[in-house]
Amino acid sequence: MSVAFVDGPTVVEFVNDSESFEKWVNEKFETLDSNGDGVLSREELQKRIGKLSSMEYELQSKEEITSLYDELFKKFDVDRSGTIDRNEFRALMKEILLAKARGIGNSPVCIILQGDSLLMRAVQRATNS
Repeated sequence: MSVAFVDGPTVVEFVNDSESFEKWVNEKFETLDSNGDGVLSREELQKRIGKLSSMEYELQSKEEITSLYDELFKKFDVDRSGTIDRNEFRALMKEILLAKARGIGNSPVCIILQGDSLLMRAVQRATNS
């Protein structure tokens, strides 16, 4: 974990850098796709929940988590296959990052980041540019 300053424009720039964003999405997708079948099931996502979420999420009830997954799959499982493919996952990650950018706003905020998180990659990209 690291402490870093991040602002909304930094996150948006990361999403708009298709090469960097695509690389991160592919890496994360491969990590989550534990059985290597090219799609993410609810079970695979739930096993890895700590890698994508915050502590607040882990404190939610089973009913709240089920409802969250129902909404996630309703919105992002475009082909209604019951799984999230790589393109659907990319759309999900893009929406999450852009929502975080809007929430952060234009003024830098100091936050604690996991080493392989979405926001950490955005900060690293900005630092290396």
